[in-house]
This record gives sequence, structure tokens and C-alpha cells, in this order.
Amino acid sequence: MSAPAPKLAAAAAATRYVSTRGRMPAARFCDVLLGGLAPDGGLVVPQAYPRLTAEELAALRPQSYPDLAFSIISRFVDDIPVADLQRLVRRAYRSETFGSADITPLQTLEPGLHLLKLSNGPTLAFKDVAMQLLGELFEYVLRREGRTLNILGATSGDTGSAAEYAMRGREGIRVFMLSPHGKMSPFQRAQMYSLQDANIFNIAIRGVFDDCQDIVKAVSGDAAFKNAHRIGAVNSINWARVVAQVVYYFKGYFAATRSNDEQVSFAVPSGNFGNIFAGHIARMMGLPIRRLILASNENDVLYEFFRSGRYRVRSSRETAQTSSPSMDISKASNFERFVFDLVERDPVMVPRLWREVEDAGGFNLGETPFWQGISQYGFVSGRSTHADRLACIRRISERFGVTIDPHTADGINVGLQQREKDLPLICLETALPAKFADTIREALGRDPDVPPGYEGLESRLQRVAVMDPDVEAVKTFIAARTN
Repeated sequence: MSAPAPKLAAAAAATRYVSTRGRMPAARFCDVLLGGLAPDGGLVVPQAYPRLTAEELAALRPQSYPDLAFSIISRFVDDIPVADLQRLVRRAYRSETFGSADITPLQTLEPGLHLLKLSNGPTLAFKDVAMQLLGELFEYVLRREGRTLNILGATSGDTGSAAEYAMRGREGIRVFMLSPHGKMSPFQRAQMYSLQDANIFNIAIRGVFDDCQDIVKAVSGDAAFKNAHRIGAVNSINWARVVAQVVYYFKGYFAATRSNDEQVSFAVPSGNFGNIFAGHIARMMGLPIRRLILASNENDVLYEFFRSGRYRVRSSRETAQTSSPSMDISKASNFERFVFDLVERDPVMVPRLWREVEDAGGFNLGETPFWQGISQYGFVSGRSTHADRLACIRRISERFGVTIDPHTADGINVGLQQREKDLPLICLETALPAKFADTIREALGRDPDVPPGYEGLESRLQRVAVMDPDVEAVKTFIAARTN
């Protein structure tokens, strides 16, 4: 029997959300749940992060994953009745969906080195952990308000399939998912494009992920179109997705430690900054995280920032196509949320910085007073290449008999570089290796195991529209299917 979740209604009562750009009236959770960008073009953040007392942290340790998820998530939600939220959370996190009651089990590779397994959901990637909850929340709120929603998203590989599997067949919801044409693995493409559900629409954009992401932001920024066609978002800019990801940092910490007096570090492969930003929230809530180790691939925008304070986005031509394709991103969507904290939540500074991104391709905080405070947030970074990934996949296979995917290899590779002696290191697994057979074959000389039910996936009939990176063309496509 799982431990009862502590009552958190009092903590949640003050939860309100604002924009990083300072021009959105304070809103409640359900007001921001279905959207992406705030009306002023910023990202939604809570007015303050809830802070756990030592007693509250101790009460969380023995809880099952669904109870832990409710305990954390309810601190950010005050406009869904407690019994309803608890029911939605428990329905999202079932052993039937994730293969075990642990939901995100911890695998110890050796003493002090752990793998947090986040890829047991229906699309074999960590995005399922948040998307399964979003599916429940979206359907609940839409039904309660008698509304419909057209979800517009962009994916570099795993978000799209996780969103589509979570939303397929749901009442009142359509999904329009943009992906970079020919730049995901065959398995990733097949997961998305083979879905035949009437409410799922795939659009392959001739370009890179950042082109897809720019289109989503442009469409979401057109208030008239957004309102007329009831556009919502499930990308990592969706606040509820980030909140759902906070939970597994607590779960991993409790599984790797015996006492809340211990510290740990997390190694996180990162492209869009959402996964590791959830760790930042957990740390701000009081979880004893010493370091958040950010691993970049050859598209090293975030690595450069955490080394120097310089944020310099790359053009589509400069964005490399790598063997960890879900990280082939040169504009990190969630990064604005962290910068908001770094500049002491100054809503004037953030839009100024993002104007510099638009006008000059980036900004530099390295020589400002704000940079002096970077160490308090615990971030360190590193970079991993194709050769590093192959070597890490081989090393983990030979030493521990475990096959990891190339993104997880980036995380472990950089995590071991930044590891501190006698401090537990938890590496976040992001996907199963079956999704990246070509790289596994190159590293190990064999194909990865394919989980039951996924045999022959790549040979199934696929349904996708291919377009140039044209905002108006995407709008026309959506409008024709939502009127």
C-alpha cells in the first residue's frame, strides 16, 4: 500500500502565473494549461516556486509514483478539485502504460552511478511521462468548459510521437505536429506517420527543427488566427509538461539515496532545455541537487552559454544533423524561463535580451552582474560528439551489459566528465535504443532489441504532408481541417 499524499491545498492556494516578459496579468493553472506562448510572446512561469520544508520532503520519500506526482503537481494547481486532480494523475501513471508500478525505475550501474529509466511509456521516450498527464488534463478541462482544441507542435523526434499517442482519439482534440523532413530516425518517423487516427495530422517541413519551432511560434503569435482556430500547445514551452517532469527528479533522488541529508547530481542531455529546467525547479523547491550537468551534442548553444554567458543561436545552415537528432536544436525554447530567474525575474530585461536574439542572433550576460550569480543554480555543461557517443555506448555495454541510446550516451559521457568524487550521479535515460538502430549498429555491430509490439513498425503505411517552411501554408493546412 502506498503512503498517503500529504495535504497541499494551502500551499497551492497562492499559485499564480506570469509571463517572462511582464505583460500578462496573473493567471491560474487552467488559464495557461492549453496554451504555449503567453499573450506577450513570453513564457509562463509561477510567481514563485513552492519551497518544501524538511518535514514535507521527508513525507514524500516513501510515496508511490502516482502519489508523489500528485503531491508535487498539486503545489502548482489550485483550480482543479483535489479529488479530480488525484484521479487524473493516477490514470496517467498506471503500470499498464509504463510497464511497472515504478513508472521511472532507477537502475544502478555501479555504486554511485545510476540510470533513471524514463523510456517505458508507449513511445519509448521520456516525453511520455509528461504527455500522458497532459492528455488527461487537456481532455478534462476541455470537457469541463465545453471547448475543443487544435494542438500545434514541433518535434525533433520524440515530442511528436509522445503527444500523438497521448492525444489520439481524445474527445475535442486535434493534433498538428511539425517535424523536420528526413531528419529523424526511421523509427521515430514511423511512430508518428503510421498513426491513422482521424484527429492526428503530421506535417514534415523541408528544413531543420528550428524552422518547425519558428513556425509554431509565428502561428501562436498570431492572436486572431490562434483564437479563431483554438490553437494550443504541447511543446516543452507548455507549462504543465515542465511540471510533470519535475516529479521524476524527486523519484530518482529518493531511489538513489537513503537520507534527505545526501546530495546528488543529475546528468541531462539537453536540446530544448525543458528536461533540465524541470531539474532546476526541483532544486529551487529544495531537492538536494548539487549539480545539474547539461550535455550538448555538436549543436552546442547551451554548452557555450554555461561556459561563457554568451547565448548565440545558429542558423538552419549552421545546425548540424547528428546521431543524437532530438538535440539538433539551436534555439532552446525553455531557456528563456531560466534566464528570467538568472536576471532576477526582471520582466524588462528579458524582452530586451530576446530582441537582441532577433536582431543580432544572441546576447552575452558573461560580463554583467547577473553572471556573478550563475553558480548558485548548480549548472555545469559539457559537449559530446558522434565519436564520444559511440565510445560511450560501447563502454556501457561492455562494462554493465546495458544498451543505451545516443542521447543518453551524450548525458552519461558528459556526466562522467563532470562527476564529483563520492557524490551519486544520476543519468537521465531519454529513449530506448530501438529508436536509433543505425547508431547502435555502428557502435555495437548489432541491432538493438525491439520491444514487443513494435516489430515491423517501419514497414507500416505512413501518412504525412510535406511542406516548405512557410507559415501561411501551415495556417492554410490547419484552417482547412478545423473549420
